[in-house]
Amino acid sequence: MVRKTVTAGDGRTWEVSRHIEWSVPAVGDEFEHDVDGGRGAVVMVVCALIVFGVVIVAWPLLTQSRLHVPLFYWLFALVILGFFPVRWYLRRPWTIVAKTDGHYNTDAKQEHWVGKVRGIGKAQEEMRVVLLSLRQRGTPGHADTPLQPDTN
Repeated sequence: MVRKTVTAGDGRTWEVSRHIEWSVPAVGDEFEHDVDGGRGAVVMVVCALIVFGVVIVAWPLLTQSRLHVPLFYWLFALVILGFFPVRWYLRRPWTIVAKTDGHYNTDAKQEHWVGKVRGIGKAQEEMRVVLLSLRQRGTPGHADTPLQPDTN
């Protein structure tokens, strides 16, 4: 989790944070499109990678006396084994939260904004946009941002 505190142009102090979502709940219209199995998918992918890894490592070791395995084979195997877990991690959804308790000497009230983005790069960029928007405009979001006021 990454947290930053910023003072907005109107004097309010905002806490902006982002954290990774390890399981994605299916809600509303997204239910039919939810193909991410959460932790079950992680277990399945890890098991498949272990079996694939054993095959890649065992084959050259069992035939070592009859077969010379070049270095590029091991590098290729490492790339193949590492590609999917790294891609899975980099494409996880992130939740960005901006909240303030208001300001003690004005009528500014408590606010709570929440948004989701997919990917660590997009989450970092969106957090920079939110911090800049707070400094310049005093509000964390606008019409075309994933950050929207939380009505709960």
